[in-house]
Amino acid sequence: MLHALHNDALGKLILRLAVAGLLLPHGLTKLLNPGSLTWIGDTLAGQGLPTFLTYGVLVGELVAPAMALIGWQTRVAGALMAGNMVVAIYLVHGHELLALGTGGGWALELQGMFLFGALAIMFLGSGRMAYLPD
Repeated sequence: MLHALHNDALGKLILRLAVAGLLLPHGLTKLLNPGSLTWIGDTLAGQGLPTFLTYGVLVGELVAPAMALIGWQTRVAGALMAGNMVVAIYLVHGHELLALGTGGGWALELQGMFLFGALAIMFLGSGRMAYLPD
């Protein structure tokens, strides 16, 4: 009976759909609210970084999740999403890196799940259930 649970392709599909499907609305919100992109640009400038990097958030939260959802260049998509989360943690959540949230868990649970889920996608690839399986 437990043999039926050995389905790597389905597990990879679920991981891709969960991480990319939950990250994509974050990118859509930023695309539809240009003020958030201005805030990101100001935050980058405050760190001495060029503001054109602001558009990287759209790559990491829109383009890469779309790629992962359909299973096209999934390892690249995972790397882009992971990179996006590293930058987000550095720029916005660095002060919470070792903090606990109000519920007792890590304050960066959501960001951590996106980061480590994206890294898993990068290393695992798309599996058979993809537009172009790797």
